Amino acid sequence: MSNLLTRIKDSISSDINELLDQKEQKNPIAMLNQHLRLCEKEVKRVRDRIDRQYLLKDTFIREYHQAAEMAEKRGRQAEIARQASEQGLQEFALKEKEDYAQKAERIKAALDNCVRQLEQLEEKFADMKRRLKDMYLKRMELMSRENIASANSHMDRVIHPGQAFGQSFSIFEESELYLERLENKVNTEDQHNTIDARIRRIQRELKAKGQTD
Repeated sequence: MSNLLTRIKDSISSDINELLDQKEQKNPIAMLNQHLRLCEKEVKRVRDRIDRQYLLKDTFIREYHQAAEMAEKRGRQAEIARQASEQGLQEFALKEKEDYAQKAERIKAALDNCVRQLEQLEEKFADMKRRLKDMYLKRMELMSRENIASANSHMDRVIHPGQAFGQSFSIFEESELYLERLENKVNTEDQHNTIDARIRRIQRELKAKGQTD
């Protein structure tokens, strides 16, 4: 029994949600709000990606400085080894210096590329936010138009009831005609009742007169 009630409840809830979705789909303002919510999520995702790119940029900078410092350090050590006639140590230091220098150069190229991409992303992101703001303004304009149209519609129902309700004449005119027919009916019945009463009165008078005679 509990499972049956649960299924009925879920079915009713599903039907209600479907009706609400259909109503929302027919409302352009609601559809625009849904679109704006999606755009806001996209803006947040892009902002998160840009922030992550800044972290990568900082990592590139740190790695570049470390590689450049190690290349310089190995260069100084190679010179010390040369002065001490330590050829093997000198060659090792020179090889390390070259490796670190190449690494620093590669990281510097990646860093420069990262900076250029960040600048492009920031420009596109700024344009993205401007467009989103424009959509906010457009929504306000549409909401204003919808509000005015709704207000005019409600006022027209009072000012022009015939047009509002699709009738050939207004509700007041129809009511007046109904009352006129009702009054005519009452007056006619009153006239009939008056005539009947007068006839009965005359009959009584004639009958009384005949008895007297």
